[in-house]
Amino acid sequence: MFTGILQGIATVRDIADRPGLRSFTLVFPSGLDRGLQLGASVSVDGVCLTVTRLRDEGAVDFDVVLQSLSLTTLGSLRCADRVNVERAAVADAEVGGHTLSGHIDFTASLIQIRRPENNRVWRLAVPAPWMRYLFAKGYIALSGASLTLAEVKREPDGSGWVEVWLIPETLRITTFGEKELGDRLNVEIDRQTQIIVDTIRDVLQQRLGPLQPLIEALLRERGVEFGIDAASIARSAPHRLSHASTGGSATMATKKSKKKMTPSNENGVGPHENGVGPHENGVGPHENGVGPHENGVGPHRKKKKKTVKKKKKAAKKKVAKKKKAAKKK
Repeated sequence: MFTGILQGIATVRDIADRPGLRSFTLVFPSGLDRGLQLGASVSVDGVCLTVTRLRDEGAVDFDVVLQSLSLTTLGSLRCADRVNVERAAVADAEVGGHTLSGHIDFTASLIQIRRPENNRVWRLAVPAPWMRYLFAKGYIALSGASLTLAEVKREPDGSGWVEVWLIPETLRITTFGEKELGDRLNVEIDRQTQIIVDTIRDVLQQRLGPLQPLIEALLRERGVEFGIDAASIARSAPHRLSHASTGGSATMATKKSKKKMTPSNENGVGPHENGVGPHENGVGPHENGVGPHENGVGPHRKKKKKTVKKKKKAAKKKVAKKKKAAKKK
C-alpha cells in the first residue's frame, strides 16, 4: 500500500530484456534505499514493483512483466530517464494522500499546460469508460502522486478531460516539472469510488433489466434523452458512507432545452424522495390525497350529523302538529 506522497526521483541506470519481462536498475536518491529488502514493494511512477536485487550505491533491480509494460509508461522508459518513487507505507505512518495499491488502470495524455504564477495547471485527456469514476474534488493518482481533481468535463461518448493544479513543492519533488504536451501519465483511480459506482450501475441494470434499452429508445423517439450517471450518483457517496446513503444525479433534455439536476438532488430530486420530498406518494401530509379529510368528509362528518338531527326534530314537530289538529277536530 502507498499513500501517493512521493519521496523522490530515481534514475534508470540499466535496462535488460528477458523472455516475458524487462528488468530495470534504478538508482535511488541518497538514503531512500536504507532498510530496503528483497521482496519489498516500491511505487515506480505509480506502478507497484517488487525489489529483485539490491546493488551497491543505492541501485535496485525490478522486474516488470509484459502486461505492465503495455499498460503503463514503463514500457517506454530508456536509460537516464527519471521516475517518481515511493516506498511502501508502514504501520503508524502519516497518510498525507490517499490509499493506493500501485495497480494502474490506464494512461492519460497531457493535452494542456497553463503556468499561472507559482502554480502549474494540467489538463489530461481521459478515455472512456474511466471518466465515470472521476469527479471534481475527488482523488486521482498521477504517476504515483496523490492529487485532487479541480475540474472535470464529461463527453457523451464516455471520455472527457480532468484538470489538476500543481504547487512548487510537487514540481520540485517529482518529475512533473519535466513533463511536456503529449506526455502520458499512469493513472490509478480511487478504488472506493470505483466500487461504489460499479455497484450502483449493477443495481440499476438489474432493476431495469431488458427494459432499459427499450425505455431509452422510446424516449429518444419522442425527442427526449434520459440517462442515469452512476459516477454522479456516487459523487458524494464516499463522505456519506457513515450515514449509509449515497447521492446521485440524472439528466433529462429535450430538443428545445436542457435541464440538469445537480448532485445535491438524490435521484434527481434533491431532498424529495422519489420526486415528492416530505410529501409521501406525492400528497404530503394528506393521506391518499385527502389530508385530514377522511374519505372526503373529514371534519364535515359532524356537520352531517347536525343536519340529520334537525331533520328528525322537524319531522317530530310536524307529527306533533298533526296530532294536535286531529284532537281539536
